[in-house]
Amino acid sequence: MRADRLVSLVLLLRRHGRLSAAALARELEVSTRTVLRDIEALSAAGVPVYAERGRHGGFALLPGFRTELTGLNHDEALALLIAGSRRGAQAFGLGSALASAMLKVVDALPESYRDTAAGAAERLLIDPETDLLSRRMVAEEVPDAIVAEVRRAVLAGHKLRIHYAAVDQTPKWRTVDPIGLVTVRDRGYLLATRSGADRTYRLSRVLAAEELSEPAQRPNRVDLDQVWRQRSTQFRTGGDHVTVLARVDPERREDLVSTALAVRTEEPDADGRLRMEVTFQDPRHAEWALWQLGTNAEAVAPQWLRTSLRNRATAIAARYAVSS
Repeated sequence: MRADRLVSLVLLLRRHGRLSAAALARELEVSTRTVLRDIEALSAAGVPVYAERGRHGGFALLPGFRTELTGLNHDEALALLIAGSRRGAQAFGLGSALASAMLKVVDALPESYRDTAAGAAERLLIDPETDLLSRRMVAEEVPDAIVAEVRRAVLAGHKLRIHYAAVDQTPKWRTVDPIGLVTVRDRGYLLATRSGADRTYRLSRVLAAEELSEPAQRPNRVDLDQVWRQRSTQFRTGGDHVTVLARVDPERREDLVSTALAVRTEEPDADGRLRMEVTFQDPRHAEWALWQLGTNAEAVAPQWLRTSLRNRATAIAARYAVSS
């Protein structure tokens, strides 16, 4: 998040001309010590920021300072800002270079977008360090039109109507207040609130989306990484979790894994099937996941799940029995 904050710091100085460390700390919601470290990082990156002493002193940029990157449109610049917020640059000691590059990207934006660029990037998060599922995921495709509509509502801060198909439920229209978008291992999630309650929606289950003109009820600033950590922790620890021992045909493994919270153990069985210990959010999800695989999977335990699946299969067979 530091690179985003450095861009915000430069934008504040450009807008106000001169600000004290205390004023910058209030705007950025950090300590004055953090502001001073950020000022040093900007100087090391070649940004001409200087200190003015005295009662009305503070930090300012040299007059007329502007980088020379041109030719990017808003979406291209935003994409680079999001990519630039990844942790890799910090890990490889490129934080100062990243801050300088991101500043050039911000300068490439049209004037009408420049002041909101850093804030927009805060609403999009790619592969957070703490993710929802500790396993390999199956990539999901979402229509571009739906993603674009959701993204517009998120960045504009408007309410959003989505036609959402929750697992094993009839699709329904919902009006939500979007907070941000998160991508975890090729799966997209919309973080939002609905009637004040936290909600997380998988983008692949959004059948249609419509940005509304009404402003969303949400904080002006957000630490999306922290919000995601809280939501994913609640998801993992909440609910009546169920652990199932199953035997699955290898070609249907990913179909089972994609519906589960986690895979605890996995080993080949004597007949070539995979014996897997899989955890689901609740009993309903466990039954639905095994049922959709038909004869390509077998629930070995618990016994209540075997009984439930047998009763369902018996009822279906009776319904379609040939009449005498």
